[in-house]
Amino acid sequence: MLTLRATWMRGGTSKCWLFNAVDVDPLVAQAGGVDALLISAFGSGDPRQLDGVGGGSSTTSKAAIVRRSAADGIDVDYLFAQVAIGDRRVEWGSNCGNCATAIGLYALQSGLVAVDDAVTTVRMRNQNTGAVLTAEIATPGGAIPTEGNAPVPGTNALGVPVGLSFTGLSTGTLLPTGNAVDHITAAGQSHAATMVIAGAPAALFDAADLGLTGAEDNGVIAEHLPLLVALRQESSLRMGLSKPGDPISHAIPKVGIVGAPRDYRTTAGDIIGADEYDVSVRMLSMLAPHPAIGLTSAVAVAAASTIADGVVVRALRGSTSSLLRLGTPAGVLHVDLNRAADGTLESATLHRAARRIAIAELFVTAPALVAAGA
Repeated sequence: MLTLRATWMRGGTSKCWLFNAVDVDPLVAQAGGVDALLISAFGSGDPRQLDGVGGGSSTTSKAAIVRRSAADGIDVDYLFAQVAIGDRRVEWGSNCGNCATAIGLYALQSGLVAVDDAVTTVRMRNQNTGAVLTAEIATPGGAIPTEGNAPVPGTNALGVPVGLSFTGLSTGTLLPTGNAVDHITAAGQSHAATMVIAGAPAALFDAADLGLTGAEDNGVIAEHLPLLVALRQESSLRMGLSKPGDPISHAIPKVGIVGAPRDYRTTAGDIIGADEYDVSVRMLSMLAPHPAIGLTSAVAVAAASTIADGVVVRALRGSTSSLLRLGTPAGVLHVDLNRAADGTLESATLHRAARRIAIAELFVTAPALVAAGA
C-alpha cells in the first residue's frame, strides 16, 4: 500500500484533489505510472468511485499535480487531470479554470509563492496546454486567507475571492479551421459551429440548428446527448485534435450550444430575465450536461464573442466591449474582457472563490495497483 499526501479544495463549482509534485514523483514508478496512481486513488472503474476519493461526477473527479516552476515569470507549473469515473483512465489534454482557482490559493497557503503585503499574484502555467493564468488574492498585511465570503453562481458555498485571468489569448491560432463558421452534418442535418482554441479547444453550435433555444434546463439538453457527442467527434477531426481511428476523448474539444437571451429558470429555481445576460450557453462535460459552465469553456465563449459573423456574435444581445454575461444553468457568469486596440481579446478575467477542505493521506491499495498495471 502506498501513502499519497493530498489537499482537497473547492475552486468555483468544482472540487479538486491537489498534489505537490514532491509527494507524487517518488511514487510513480511503484504505482506503475501516474495514471495508475490517480485511478486507484480516485476509485475509478466504478460509477460511484466507491473505493476512492472521486466524487462520481465530472466536477468532482479532478486532480492537479503542482510544482514550483523554473521558468522566468512563472511561479508554479501544474498538470491537470480529468479522472474518468466509470472507466479506468485519465485524460490529460485539457485545463480547468475552477481547479486553477483552487491552485492559486493552494500555492499561497502551501508556501509555494511569497506573500505580498496587499495583493498576491500567483502566475501559473498549465503544462497540458501551455496556457498561462494569473490568480490575484487579497493578502492585506501579508495575511494568508483561509476563508472568505465570495459567492459564485452554481453553489451556495462561499470562499476566498480569487480573480482568475487567462492571458495570451491574442497569440496562437484562435480559429483552428480558419473559418468563423463551420458546418457539420450529423443525423442528416447541417449544424453551424464556431470552433476556437482559447482557454480550451471548443466547438460552439447554434442552438436553433438542434431545435433548441440554448436556455433549456439540463434535462432537455441530456436528450440531445448522442447528437452532441457525434458533433464533438467530428469537430475534433476538423480542429486537428484527433485523427480517424483515434480513441474518443471526452475532455476536448469542449462542446456546447449558444442562443439569444430569454427568460429561464436556474437549477436552483431562480428566474433569470433575458435582460440580465448577453448569451445563453449550455455545455457538455464528460458525457453529461455541465451543471454550470467550466471556466475554460467560458473563456472560449468570450473569445468566440469577438469573431465577426460567428455563432456567438449572432446570438449576442447588447455590447460586450468590456463585459460578457453568460446565462448558464446555474446562473449568470460575468467575464471581464481586456481587448487590444484592434479589438482582439488579450485576456479574460473571472471572479471566483476557493476554499481548502482538507489535507489528507490517501492510501492506494495494492490490488488496485495490480489491476491498473494489468
